[in-house]
Amino acid sequence: MGYVIRGLPKSKNFRAFAVECRDVVETIRNLQKLSPVATAALGRAIAGVALLSADLKCGKVLLQINGGGPIGEVLAEGDAEGNLRGTVQHPDVWIEPVSGKLPVGLAVGKNGFISVVKDLGLKEVYQSSTELVSGEIAEDLAYYLTVSEQIPSAVALGVLVDTDGSVITAGGFLVQKLPDATEEEVEELEKLLKELPPVTKLLSEGKTPEDILKEIFPDIEILEKREVRHKCTCSLEKVERTLIALGKEELEKFLKEGKPVEVQCSFCKTSYTVDLSRIKELLKSFKED
Repeated sequence: MGYVIRGLPKSKNFRAFAVECRDVVETIRNLQKLSPVATAALGRAIAGVALLSADLKCGKVLLQINGGGPIGEVLAEGDAEGNLRGTVQHPDVWIEPVSGKLPVGLAVGKNGFISVVKDLGLKEVYQSSTELVSGEIAEDLAYYLTVSEQIPSAVALGVLVDTDGSVITAGGFLVQKLPDATEEEVEELEKLLKELPPVTKLLSEGKTPEDILKEIFPDIEILEKREVRHKCTCSLEKVERTLIALGKEELEKFLKEGKPVEVQCSFCKTSYTVDLSRIKELLKSFKED
């Protein structure tokens, strides 16, 4: 089981998060039959949203990326309980590796936006976005946090895919500047991060999220450790609410066609069937209004 941690270094004015989520990404790859480059892209997004949700006390956060590339829209969602899910618009896109690496930036594209939607259970949902700078996801997320949320941040995300398409490693880390951080501390951190091996290399060597953060901050204190798992929030009830939202005319159209409504969740591929008798029941909600 993967997990995400958050911590504070004792002698530096930063906060840091790290995640290992190989099992989650592999589960999603199998469910959605992702191509290698789709696995790498969605896996990075999953690791990214796990880091964003690590600080939540309640609610959930959605990461949405659409750069105009062949992979289409990338969605990743995480909540305060450590539940993660995600999907890509075109899961079977195939792009040959470039210099031995899967070209995530090329698959995602950079003519678009990265958006973050936070639902904390309040009356209003928080939503903000920035333009993509590379399509590589980690750099785009760091830019979003620095510009939109005004928290200078460094992000590293990585997914290592085997020759058979399976996931070898997946994870990442996030470091954010606290208000009291000095320019010297920032410069020292920037230098250290430039010399740090890629996340996939660290994870492949058996490094844990704790080990990775200790590579950056040897005196870091781990404040929380939270398990992460793949869990979808779809249900028949949500499907029925969606059908009602389509309107009375659409429901009557389904009845005229005389066929049950078949709906498949794009995240977990669970199929739901709403038969004609149930559609008649749903139509009653309009008559009662």
